[in-house]
Amino acid sequence: MMNMPARALAAAVFALLPMTATTTHAAPALPQPRPLSLADAIGRLPVAAESREGYVRGAFKGWVDDDHDHCSTRAEVLIAESRTRAVIEGDCRVTAGTWYSYYDGKTVTEPRALDIDHTVPVAEAWDSGASQWSAERREDYANDLDSERSLVAVTAKSHRAKADGDPAEWLPPLADAYCTYAADWTATKLRWSLSVDRAEAAALRELAEGCGRQQVEYTAAPGDAAAV
Repeated sequence: MMNMPARALAAAVFALLPMTATTTHAAPALPQPRPLSLADAIGRLPVAAESREGYVRGAFKGWVDDDHDHCSTRAEVLIAESRTRAVIEGDCRVTAGTWYSYYDGKTVTEPRALDIDHTVPVAEAWDSGASQWSAERREDYANDLDSERSLVAVTAKSHRAKADGDPAEWLPPLADAYCTYAADWTATKLRWSLSVDRAEAAALRELAEGCGRQQVEYTAAPGDAAAV
């Protein structure tokens, strides 16, 4: 990436070039988040029966180093979410920092006490549409660093209590987290064009009734032609 002086130099050089009749096209605009009320966002979720037939955890390749900076997806989340500068040793091994696990309201300073949770668990994603995806798309889902709602560092205890449960089966132990969790869950399902089952939809609507002005913002996952 050019630094600012280099960009200025490039602009000056360009200004000296002769003008031509060649038509130029502006670069496409980056997708913008779509703000919705929580209730409206839930209303956009397609309702369908779920099936776990054929599911294996290995269908979602996780914790890759997609940008080849030696930091795995797990390390990237830990670094991004630490409330103090994360301590990194060796080949991007995160050894210290300060994290807030919003599921249970715990502050954690030991990375080994944290799990990186898929807001919508991969098994739930499989049930609600990901079974039809390519292996590459499932890998993208499992390592989605482009949305802050997709992956979150939480205490191992809360993550393991959640397991593969949807909001009809599990909610964070901290009641103050309900609205944020419902918004994160809904945004992730919308981002990846995943469906909800009837019990899940009913649980989300019930949560929305107590969430006042909670908003949901999401951008469609790259390559998702089905997103609206």
